[in-house]
Amino acid sequence: MILVTGANGNLGAAALAALHARGAVATGGSRTPGEGMRRLDFDARPSLDLAGVSTLVLVSAGYAEDDQVVARHAAVLDAAVRDGVGHVVYTSLTTAGDHLGFALAHRATERLVRASGLPWTILRNGLYAELFGGLLMWAGDDVESAFGDGALAAVPREDLAEAAAVVASDPAPHGGRVYDLVGTPITAGQVAGELGVAHRSISLGEYRRRLLHETPGLLPFQPPMLASIATGIRHGFLDGTSPDLTDLLGRAARAPLATAVAAAAAARPEAGE
Repeated sequence: MILVTGANGNLGAAALAALHARGAVATGGSRTPGEGMRRLDFDARPSLDLAGVSTLVLVSAGYAEDDQVVARHAAVLDAAVRDGVGHVVYTSLTTAGDHLGFALAHRATERLVRASGLPWTILRNGLYAELFGGLLMWAGDDVESAFGDGALAAVPREDLAEAAAVVASDPAPHGGRVYDLVGTPITAGQVAGELGVAHRSISLGEYRRRLLHETPGLLPFQPPMLASIATGIRHGFLDGTSPDLTDLLGRAARAPLATAVAAAAAARPEAGE
């Protein structure tokens, strides 16, 4: 049986759906499981139960400070070793993202995966096209960003979920492999053009100020994380391409621009009224 962690999250739910579409015997794990899922609370080590799991799709539990994220991943990997899981597929961060503010937790987890002694595959996921579109800020009828003219090799989440399902449904050929799953580079200006509006670039300092003082609900680790994404895109560190995604999918990847445009449109204030 295949088990996907974080199955109530966007990537985990999509990966589980993709596995079911392929006819795989798969279930989800979550701290708040739905019907037919297994309860998995990474913060409650003694309760982790991976008995009967042949392949574990470990979706990064990255919504926390690095030490907490790595501790959670270590707990589930310890349980995987104890319970005899046959293969671990970890959803990591694109290689080009080494400089990003949340990269260290991913690379530390990759070390843990390799050291576990279990067969493994690492999927270094590019940043979501949905995230790129959603981070554009509406200012009247136009959009603003700190991305400048930089491009992001963005990936629709659905393609990353399908890639995870491809590997997890037949993991043996992918053992010991690291895949860099990035898409087609897109810019904020292109998204704005598709929306029929103008794009205005703001400075990184202004963006950080807005994150710190005008964006309610952010946790302490999030402003520097988001600022690192902006500077990475702005200065051309995240626009590199790779054939790994299309090779795994056996088809052309979905166009990230359309996904980013949809996300930007949904984030427009009038869209939520």
